[in-house]
Amino acid sequence: MYKALPLLGFRAFPYLGPMTIDNDYIAEKFSLLSKLMDIHGENSFKTKSYSVAAFTLEKLPSPIAELPPAKMTSIRGIGDAIGKKIAEILETGELRLLQQYIFQTPPGVIQMLNIKGLGPKKIATIWKEMEIESIGELLYACQENRLLLYKGFGEKTQQNVGAAIEFFLQNQGSHLYAEIEPYASQIHTLLQQQFNTEKLSFTGDFSRQLEIVDHLQCVTTITPAAVQSFLTAAGFEEIQPDPSAAAAAATIPDLPDHNAVASNIGRSRVLSRFKTPEGIILEFIHSTPDTFVSTLFQTSCSGEFLEAFNETTHWDPHYPHPSEEALFAAASLPFIPAHRREQRIVLERAAQHSLTPDIETTDIRAIIHSHSKYSDGSNTLAEMAAACIEKGFEYLVISDHSKSAGYANGLKEDRIREQHAEIDELNSHLAPFVIFKSIESDILTDGALDYSPDILSTFDLVIASVHSNLKMTEEKAMLRLLNAINNPYTTILGHLTGRLLLSRPGYPVDHKTIIDACVKNKVAIELNAHPRRLDMDWRWISYALDQGALISIDPDAHSVEGYNSIRYGVLAARKAGLTPDRNLSSFSLEKFQAYLAERKKSKGI
Repeated sequence: MYKALPLLGFRAFPYLGPMTIDNDYIAEKFSLLSKLMDIHGENSFKTKSYSVAAFTLEKLPSPIAELPPAKMTSIRGIGDAIGKKIAEILETGELRLLQQYIFQTPPGVIQMLNIKGLGPKKIATIWKEMEIESIGELLYACQENRLLLYKGFGEKTQQNVGAAIEFFLQNQGSHLYAEIEPYASQIHTLLQQQFNTEKLSFTGDFSRQLEIVDHLQCVTTITPAAVQSFLTAAGFEEIQPDPSAAAAAATIPDLPDHNAVASNIGRSRVLSRFKTPEGIILEFIHSTPDTFVSTLFQTSCSGEFLEAFNETTHWDPHYPHPSEEALFAAASLPFIPAHRREQRIVLERAAQHSLTPDIETTDIRAIIHSHSKYSDGSNTLAEMAAACIEKGFEYLVISDHSKSAGYANGLKEDRIREQHAEIDELNSHLAPFVIFKSIESDILTDGALDYSPDILSTFDLVIASVHSNLKMTEEKAMLRLLNAINNPYTTILGHLTGRLLLSRPGYPVDHKTIIDACVKNKVAIELNAHPRRLDMDWRWISYALDQGALISIDPDAHSVEGYNSIRYGVLAARKAGLTPDRNLSSFSLEKFQAYLAERKKSKGI
């Protein structure tokens, strides 16, 4: 069951909210009830009766509340049963039957009613057959071509649903870094062209390249009036500054007089705030040329990093530093880019001149974890390999879904043999490029892998991942994962928590215990580079590296375009200081082959 949510102001329900109890209000209650009953597969006659009642109420020329009960129930489409429910709504503002269905339905499933092209029947299929309970999960399924496997969902429908979800999510406030990055670039270019003599730089979560960005922040020398005039003319809506952001800005020293104008900020910099036509919040922290660099630096650090910097250095925030590089030099430190300004340990290593250089996308030498048309991918094996070769990769690890993943056209044993034969044929023509035989094996409920040892032994490597029964206690999740890690055939642990950013939190795990088990069993830990996953979380990579773990930045590509996701995995990994020698997908072909051979020998398989 699902806990009933407060109805007032809950935006996932477009039908519910504070309003006058009039005909429209009652009609919306009945309309939602009809749709939820349809989703639950109730008797079609009953569901239609509420839909008809909603339509009738919307068309009534006078308020239903003003009619005597006898006249109300005589209206075609109302009747006695509906009349009693109308009376209940008029008296209490709510409808108990509707509340029961809301209680029994995941909020994300109800939210799907906002998505153009999804009616109750399709939503029922998505929830009950695909086991998807949020629109974020549904978008991910569209990107993996999962909808095509179900009746009523063709390629065009899948494309339209995906586009409608993306439009909906754009207006929800929080954004994946991968989604906001191209838009930020356009905004920056627009402002620079208009104010080419002023300073402007993104800061905050975006400059730190966090996986989720709630709003875009800029430090600028452009005056508040100039920004306001230009952006409102461009169709941006000016909104009040966020008090929490204002409070944060108030902690920044060096307060020029022309910025001390906002009463809720006090003697601090002015915060200008706008909403773009696409629903993105754009915030400006205004500064003078002399304070621009120190303001940019302080707003592009995590609280932990800035606190450590203030404690351990004797820098002058009032000094007009010409650049951030000069600011660090004045503090007797090597330059630390914004994406590394997260943890105190980074500053300590920089002070000791032991900070590792960033891993780059050019350090990735292979595509590990990819899906072809054999399961739920969009391209053939030959097309996947050709794209790898064109991009300069040395090898490809093809890892289609295993047989339990019926939702993804998982491979039964006969199709594994067919695929392996095709790989052998392709390898004979593509040398020195190599396609490795792999599988993304479902980790079953008890932690077992999806095939017998005889079948598992035919793969060069196995990626083990949880895809089903995700609602687990930590105890259950740990037992399941540890059993899979202990399996000698598990080479890589896929997307450690199963999270989908902004959509699904992932199952609870004890990260340290999982990492320690992977090190002990010589299992690499995937950093799934899909921007909606980025799992394992980069915040645990430092611990993993300290314990001797091997990470694998993998795109989880379901098309050749999916190879581009590698970049987002790299951006996350370098926040934690991952180096190419500790990343499996940075191994040369020769080193990768030696690694697999040595590992199999050590496992006796």
